[in-house]
Amino acid sequence: MKLGFFTMPIHPLDKDWRQCLHEDREAFLLADELGFAEAYVGEHTTDKAENITHCISFIAWIAHATKQIRLGTGTVNLPNTHPAAVAGQVAMLDHMLDGRLIFGISPGGLASDAEAFGSLDANRQEMFLEGINTVLKIWESEAPYNIEGKYWSISTERTQMLDIGQGIMAKPLQQPHPPIVVTAVAPFSKGVTEAAARGWDPISANFLLKQWVKTHWPKYVEGCERASRPADPANWRVARSVFVADDMETAREYALGPQSPYRFYYSQLLTKMKKHGRANLFKADQNMHDDEVTLEGVLDECVIWGTPDKVADEILALREEVGDFGTLLYAGKDWADKELGRKSMILLAEKALPIVNAAIDREKVAAQ
Repeated sequence: MKLGFFTMPIHPLDKDWRQCLHEDREAFLLADELGFAEAYVGEHTTDKAENITHCISFIAWIAHATKQIRLGTGTVNLPNTHPAAVAGQVAMLDHMLDGRLIFGISPGGLASDAEAFGSLDANRQEMFLEGINTVLKIWESEAPYNIEGKYWSISTERTQMLDIGQGIMAKPLQQPHPPIVVTAVAPFSKGVTEAAARGWDPISANFLLKQWVKTHWPKYVEGCERASRPADPANWRVARSVFVADDMETAREYALGPQSPYRFYYSQLLTKMKKHGRANLFKADQNMHDDEVTLEGVLDECVIWGTPDKVADEILALREEVGDFGTLLYAGKDWADKELGRKSMILLAEKALPIVNAAIDREKVAAQ
């Protein structure tokens, strides 16, 4: 099993924005130092807590400071951005990273973003599909493009001067394009099937109940079979909220206590999901009333915490419940205590993961 990192992030409203950004940057650099395989950052334009407004800009900021980790947009919310801008920015970013870019895409899940961009009442799934299809068409085409769509039409025919380069749009370093991943946030996600059929891979969101994470693998297999491609568990990324400490008392307080950044994170998410009719993500029984979904229940289900031994056991139990997967994405939280936040990532990489992989290796040997 590999380790990855994924942050939205969610910070206290009164925390200095510069401090938030620098701590988020430090988390990515630490992940690189610890040998994490990949790291993703989200974007939201209209949320003071989820305060990285443009994931491409953030990755560009940290690109030169990282050495080996693959960096991913987690995600570019395609209905909010013109496809020509996305195509150009992502292509340049892939060159800046020497081909270490992973292109994460989605329709975007924040309602206030949709309202701000004028698409709250639009068919955002349709916009998303047209957006990614347009980006890919730009990359595979030559000027003057002439791409006609319902939401966007793109051409440089009237103004091109090809002999001096005008009217030509950039292509990414990785050909035909960087690997594409989609974040699955719904039980039995049809999007996972459609993505797999197109050669893309899934990330199961950290705020899904384990029983719903489990439903993603069969949908991925379905899409792979349609495309006659192997369904390899190594391509499945599962994000979880994890906190590791040297002792149980510290771990319990930081993960679940009144001032816990994990409690704050899920309080924010639960409030938003209930407001916008998406509390089903936290329901073991889809017939439950929203009022029956409690923060304590969500924390109990969604947060893995403890000493390295306990966390390793719970990661193995997660794998046993949902099935084999290739990468555990550590979901970033606010560093309410910077030293504890850093130590958690270090203990996961240096203490807990070796226990997990040793157990997986024993399992493979026993199966031979």
